[in-house]
Amino acid sequence: MLVEWWPRLLPGIAAGATHGVIRVGHAVRTLTAGDSSSAAVAELAHGLAFWAARFRAIPGATTPTGELNPAQALAGVPHLPEQTGVIASRLARLADVPGWHCAQAALRARADDAEVVSLLEDLVGSATLRYLTHGHGSPVLLVHTATAPNAVLHTLPSLPRPLWAPSVAAVWSASAAIVSAYEPTYAVPREELPEAPTDDDGVAEVVQRSADHGDEHVIKFTDTAVEVYARTSNPDALAAAIRIAELIEPRA
Repeated sequence: MLVEWWPRLLPGIAAGATHGVIRVGHAVRTLTAGDSSSAAVAELAHGLAFWAARFRAIPGATTPTGELNPAQALAGVPHLPEQTGVIASRLARLADVPGWHCAQAALRARADDAEVVSLLEDLVGSATLRYLTHGHGSPVLLVHTATAPNAVLHTLPSLPRPLWAPSVAAVWSASAAIVSAYEPTYAVPREELPEAPTDDDGVAEVVQRSADHGDEHVIKFTDTAVEVYARTSNPDALAAAIRIAELIEPRA
């Protein structure tokens, strides 16, 4: 089911503000962890169906052919002149943004399958760290610049190798599109932002904070941030998880 529908849906990866691919990624993650329950299988089917129902192509999606790393490429994405309207109307205007095509192409091209994985890991990490200084622009929507590529990262091992590079290219365009449509031009100075926990187990602290907070975007972003921290040991990944809990109101 996944291998059949993934390539068909990939061009519409912006479906539901990328919630389609995120739902699929979580379902695949659950199934590959050993939970083959009917509920897990049904969630995969529902995720694919949601993705298909909300299918939305990104105007002017361009395959990476450049030399920039993800942090540099994200910093070079041009913003919509007027960041107004719902996501569908914003995405529809992207093709007219000067530099939009070049900015997508500027991301470094992959050399082999191993580099596909490292490039995707770098994109997840760079988007997570960028949320720390830019998340205030749209605390909910900008979460998906990190969580969507993380969903693809978890799905890659279950996909045939020929689908890896197109998957990275598609989710890069999706992350860049959300940056263009919602990211502010103003970055909050680092000294004004929270620091990572200094306790012996900072990961446990941010995970507990997100669980107590209760908002689903805080929880899924924290999950991604914790994985980034595990790969990089960069404390700003955990600081970003604290930051999002400040920006989004907790569930009552």
